[in-house]
Amino acid sequence: MSEPALDALVDALRRLPGVGVKSAQRMAFHLLQHDRDGARRLAAALEAAVQRMHPCARCHTFTEAEVCATCRDPRRDPKLLAVVETPADQAALERSGSFKGLYYVLMGRLSPLDGVGVEQIGAEGLLARAADGVVEEVILATGFSAEGELTAHALAAALRARGLKVTRLARGVPAGSELEYVDLSTIAHAMGDRR
Repeated sequence: MSEPALDALVDALRRLPGVGVKSAQRMAFHLLQHDRDGARRLAAALEAAVQRMHPCARCHTFTEAEVCATCRDPRRDPKLLAVVETPADQAALERSGSFKGLYYVLMGRLSPLDGVGVEQIGAEGLLARAADGVVEEVILATGFSAEGELTAHALAAALRARGLKVTRLARGVPAGSELEYVDLSTIAHAMGDRR
């Protein structure tokens, strides 16, 4: 006999990326059996985030304020603008400590097969932001998937047409890896992009 509340919980957990039925059931049973307080905290945190978080007016990452802390930070270099696909990509760049400019978060990438075009990823907003007279270089930090490459190519053409300097993240062999285990495409790009 199936319980509607349990089914709803499992279905909700399955919405998370990489979570299938078995994992969702395992999480649901764990929360109900071993961590009811944690389940309440999770529910409250999700509800608060959904109610209070919204896109930043300047870069589109998630924030509780009108403009996020990164965009408000006077120590950031406003001449550098990194374009990323998601807030998670922005967070990864921030954790690296290697970028001190500002961001523009597309909230997606081009995917013609899925009907995602330039309108859906906010390209118009990016072009306006990049042409504000302050930005001198736009760094395309989209992924290296087929869709990420397509997105970078389309945005680069539009940005260069407006006279902006456009660069792309370099790609290559990951630090600490053995060449024999790296895929051939990565090796080829690393050889082509060598310094």
